[in-house]
Amino acid sequence: MGFDYNTQRNKLILPEYGRHVQKMVEYLMTIEDREKRNQLAQIVVNVMGNINPQLRDTNEFKHKLWDHLFIISNFQLDIDCPYEKPTPKKFQEKPRPIPYPQGDIKYRYYGRYTEEMINKIADMPESKEKEELIKAIANHMKKLYLTWNKDSVEDEIIIRDLYEISKGKINAQGLKLSDSRDLIKKHKKQQNQKRNK
Repeated sequence: MGFDYNTQRNKLILPEYGRHVQKMVEYLMTIEDREKRNQLAQIVVNVMGNINPQLRDTNEFKHKLWDHLFIISNFQLDIDCPYEKPTPKKFQEKPRPIPYPQGDIKYRYYGRYTEEMINKIADMPESKEKEELIKAIANHMKKLYLTWNKDSVEDEIIIRDLYEISKGKINAQGLKLSDSRDLIKKHKKQQNQKRNK
């Protein structure tokens, strides 16, 4: 009796479904009765959905499963599909390039989104909410600064940067920010929680 090694088997087309699903699809292609083939194809799609339940969170869950069924069959499976039958060409198309936002970031360690938030806050009318947002963004800037520079940072540096990024619209002189050690501890705790998930 000989052993059946993976190196001797057909290459898995979509490994996330495993060899059994691939064998089911190969078997489907041997069935001559179209009605039976259609019924069994639906069962195989249901099995594929159970194997990869994370796909349920994606848009067009069932459509994706049917596409995968055709991919596994090398687009040879002849069945009545509830969706348009995909072609190999559809899956060989390169995605359109995503335009990269233009413009320089003066303070790279704060990032583009921080600068955008500062400008939004700067344009807000004076209010208690604006004061709280200025304090929150300044503490966030301090945390980002510490992440890049690993040292302590004087509050005056953050307040100056905030003033410059907002083009003078936010003057937070005298604002008391969180202690550097507290921000570093909080950041390390968050990193550890992410790793332990």
